[in-house]
Amino acid sequence: MQFFKLSVVQKILLQAAIGAALFLSSCASSRKASVREDKVEKVISTARTFIGTPYQYGGTTRSGMDCSGLLLNSFRAVEVDLPRTSEAQSKTGKEIKKMHDLAPGDLVFFATSRKRRKITHVGLVTDVRSRDNIKFIHASSSLGVVETNLFADYYQKRYRGARRVIDE
Repeated sequence: MQFFKLSVVQKILLQAAIGAALFLSSCASSRKASVREDKVEKVISTARTFIGTPYQYGGTTRSGMDCSGLLLNSFRAVEVDLPRTSEAQSKTGKEIKKMHDLAPGDLVFFATSRKRRKITHVGLVTDVRSRDNIKFIHASSSLGVVETNLFADYYQKRYRGARRVIDE
C-alpha cells in the first residue's frame, strides 16, 4: 500500500492508527517503569524502617540483623526472594557495570575481609543525588542499620560491583 495513492480519509485513519499504536506502546513502557518505581520505593521504605536496628551476624529480625538479612526482609515486601548471603545475592539479577548507572533499588557489593575478591557485605541504593553522592542502606557491624554515602573512602576501596534485582 503506497501512502500517496490513499484517499485523504484513508491517510487520516492510517495516521490515527499509527499515533494510537505509538501512544499505547509508550503508555505500556511508562506503566512498566512506574511498576518498577513503586516496587523500588516499597523496598527502600521497608529497609528504612530498620534504621537503628543493631547488627547481629546471621540476624534477620528487629532485635538484630546483618546486611543480607536486611535486604532479605526488604525485598520480601515486594515478594522477591533473595538468597540468604551477600555472596549468593551478588549473583542475583542483572549486573550494573558502571557506577554512574546505579539507581535506587540496586544492590551494591563489597569485599570487607582480608580476601579482597570475596563478597562479604551488601547494601541497597536508596538515593542517587549526584555522580559522587549515592546513598545506600546497609547493616554496619559497628553501627547497625544506617544509610551511608557510597563514596566514603572505606566503601570506595572495598566496592566490588552492583546488581539490579527489580527489572524494568
